[in-house]
Amino acid sequence: MSSESGYDAILVLSFGGPEGPDDVIPFLENVLRGKPVPRERMLEVAEHYYHFGGISPINQQCRELIAALRDELSAHGVDLPVYWGNRNWTPYLTDTLREMHAAGIRRVLTYVTSGFSCYSGCRQYRENIQDALQQLESADMQVHKLRVFYNHPDFIEVVSERVDAALREVSSEGDSPFVAFTAHSIPMSMSSTSDYTRQLEESCRLVAEKLGLTDAQYGLVFQSRSGRPQDPWLEPDILDFITELHERGGRSLVISPIGFLSDHMEVLFDLDDEAKRRCEELGIAMCRAATPGHHPQFVTMVRKLIQERLSGNERECLGLYPPNHDVCPEDCCPAPPRRPAASGRPGTGGPGDAGGSPDTARPVGGRPDADARP
Repeated sequence: MSSESGYDAILVLSFGGPEGPDDVIPFLENVLRGKPVPRERMLEVAEHYYHFGGISPINQQCRELIAALRDELSAHGVDLPVYWGNRNWTPYLTDTLREMHAAGIRRVLTYVTSGFSCYSGCRQYRENIQDALQQLESADMQVHKLRVFYNHPDFIEVVSERVDAALREVSSEGDSPFVAFTAHSIPMSMSSTSDYTRQLEESCRLVAEKLGLTDAQYGLVFQSRSGRPQDPWLEPDILDFITELHERGGRSLVISPIGFLSDHMEVLFDLDDEAKRRCEELGIAMCRAATPGHHPQFVTMVRKLIQERLSGNERECLGLYPPNHDVCPEDCCPAPPRRPAASGRPGTGGPGDAGGSPDTARPVGGRPDADARP
C-alpha cells in the first residue's frame, strides 16, 4: 500500500513511562530487565515516581505531540497515518509494529524522541526496531529513522523562545542570569565514540547567539549522572555547578534542559526538585525553561523532517555543521562496554528521550533509566 513517496506510515517511537502507581514497578522491571541493578535499589527509585503520583508526563506529552503532528501533516497534504510505540511501556513497539504490519504497512518513517546522537539516543532505538521486526518475523517490513535535528533552525528557535521566557521571569535589576543548558550525562566511553557533546555544544552556541548571550553568560552542564563512581562521565553535574555559581557570586539562574524534548521524570526530579532545592538553599533565583513538548514550531520541524524524506525537500540546518546523515553508518554510536554493578544510589540513565539510557548501574543520581530521553 505504499504511497507515491514510498512510505506507508509514520511511527513516533519513545521511551514510555508509568501512568499510575500500579504501573511503576512493572515499568521499572521492564527498564532494568537484564541489567545488574538489585531490586532494593529499584524500590528506592520507585519512590521518586510515587512522589509524583506514579505518573511520568512523557506518555501524555507523546499523545499531544502525535495529535498536533497529525493535524500538521494533514494541513500540508501529507496523507500518512501516524502510529506510536514505546520501548518500555504501552503501547509497546513490537505490538505497534504488529498492528501496522496487519494493516498492510511495509515501509515506515520513524521519528524518535531524541535530538542528539549517542548509543542511547540513536543506535539503541534502531536496535529496538530490528529486534521487534525479528520477533514479528517481518522480513518484508522496513523501518527508517529520521535524522537528528540538533542544528535545525526550528529546534533552535523553539529552545531560544523557551529560554528567553525564562530569562524574563527570573531577571532582576542589576543582575544578569546565567543560562545553564543541561543534558543527560553519559559515560566518557560513550561520548568519545559519538557526536553527542559536539552536537550539544553547537545547539547551545546557536541558542546563545540568537539570544545575544556572551560566552560568560551560558554553559553546558549535565544531569542525571549514572554508573559507578569510579567510571568517568560527562561533567560538570548541575548540582555541583549551582554550588560553583553561588561561590562566584551568581544570584540568578535559568536552566534549559536542551537535551530533553519533553518533561518527564528526569526533568521533574533532577531539575524541578533537586536543582530547585539547591538554588533555594543558596539563595539563587532559578527558573527552569520549558522543553519543546508540542510547541507548534517544533511540530512543524518534525513535519519538515518527514517531508525531507518523502519529497526530497530542503534539509535545513544552521551553524558550523551540515545536516546530519539520514542513514547511520555501520559504526555509528556503538554501545559502551558493560561493567559490573556497584553499590550506592540506584538507577541507570541516559539521554534517550531526550530520551534512552546506557545499560549501567546507577550509584549516583536519580532513578533507573527513568524516561530520559535526549
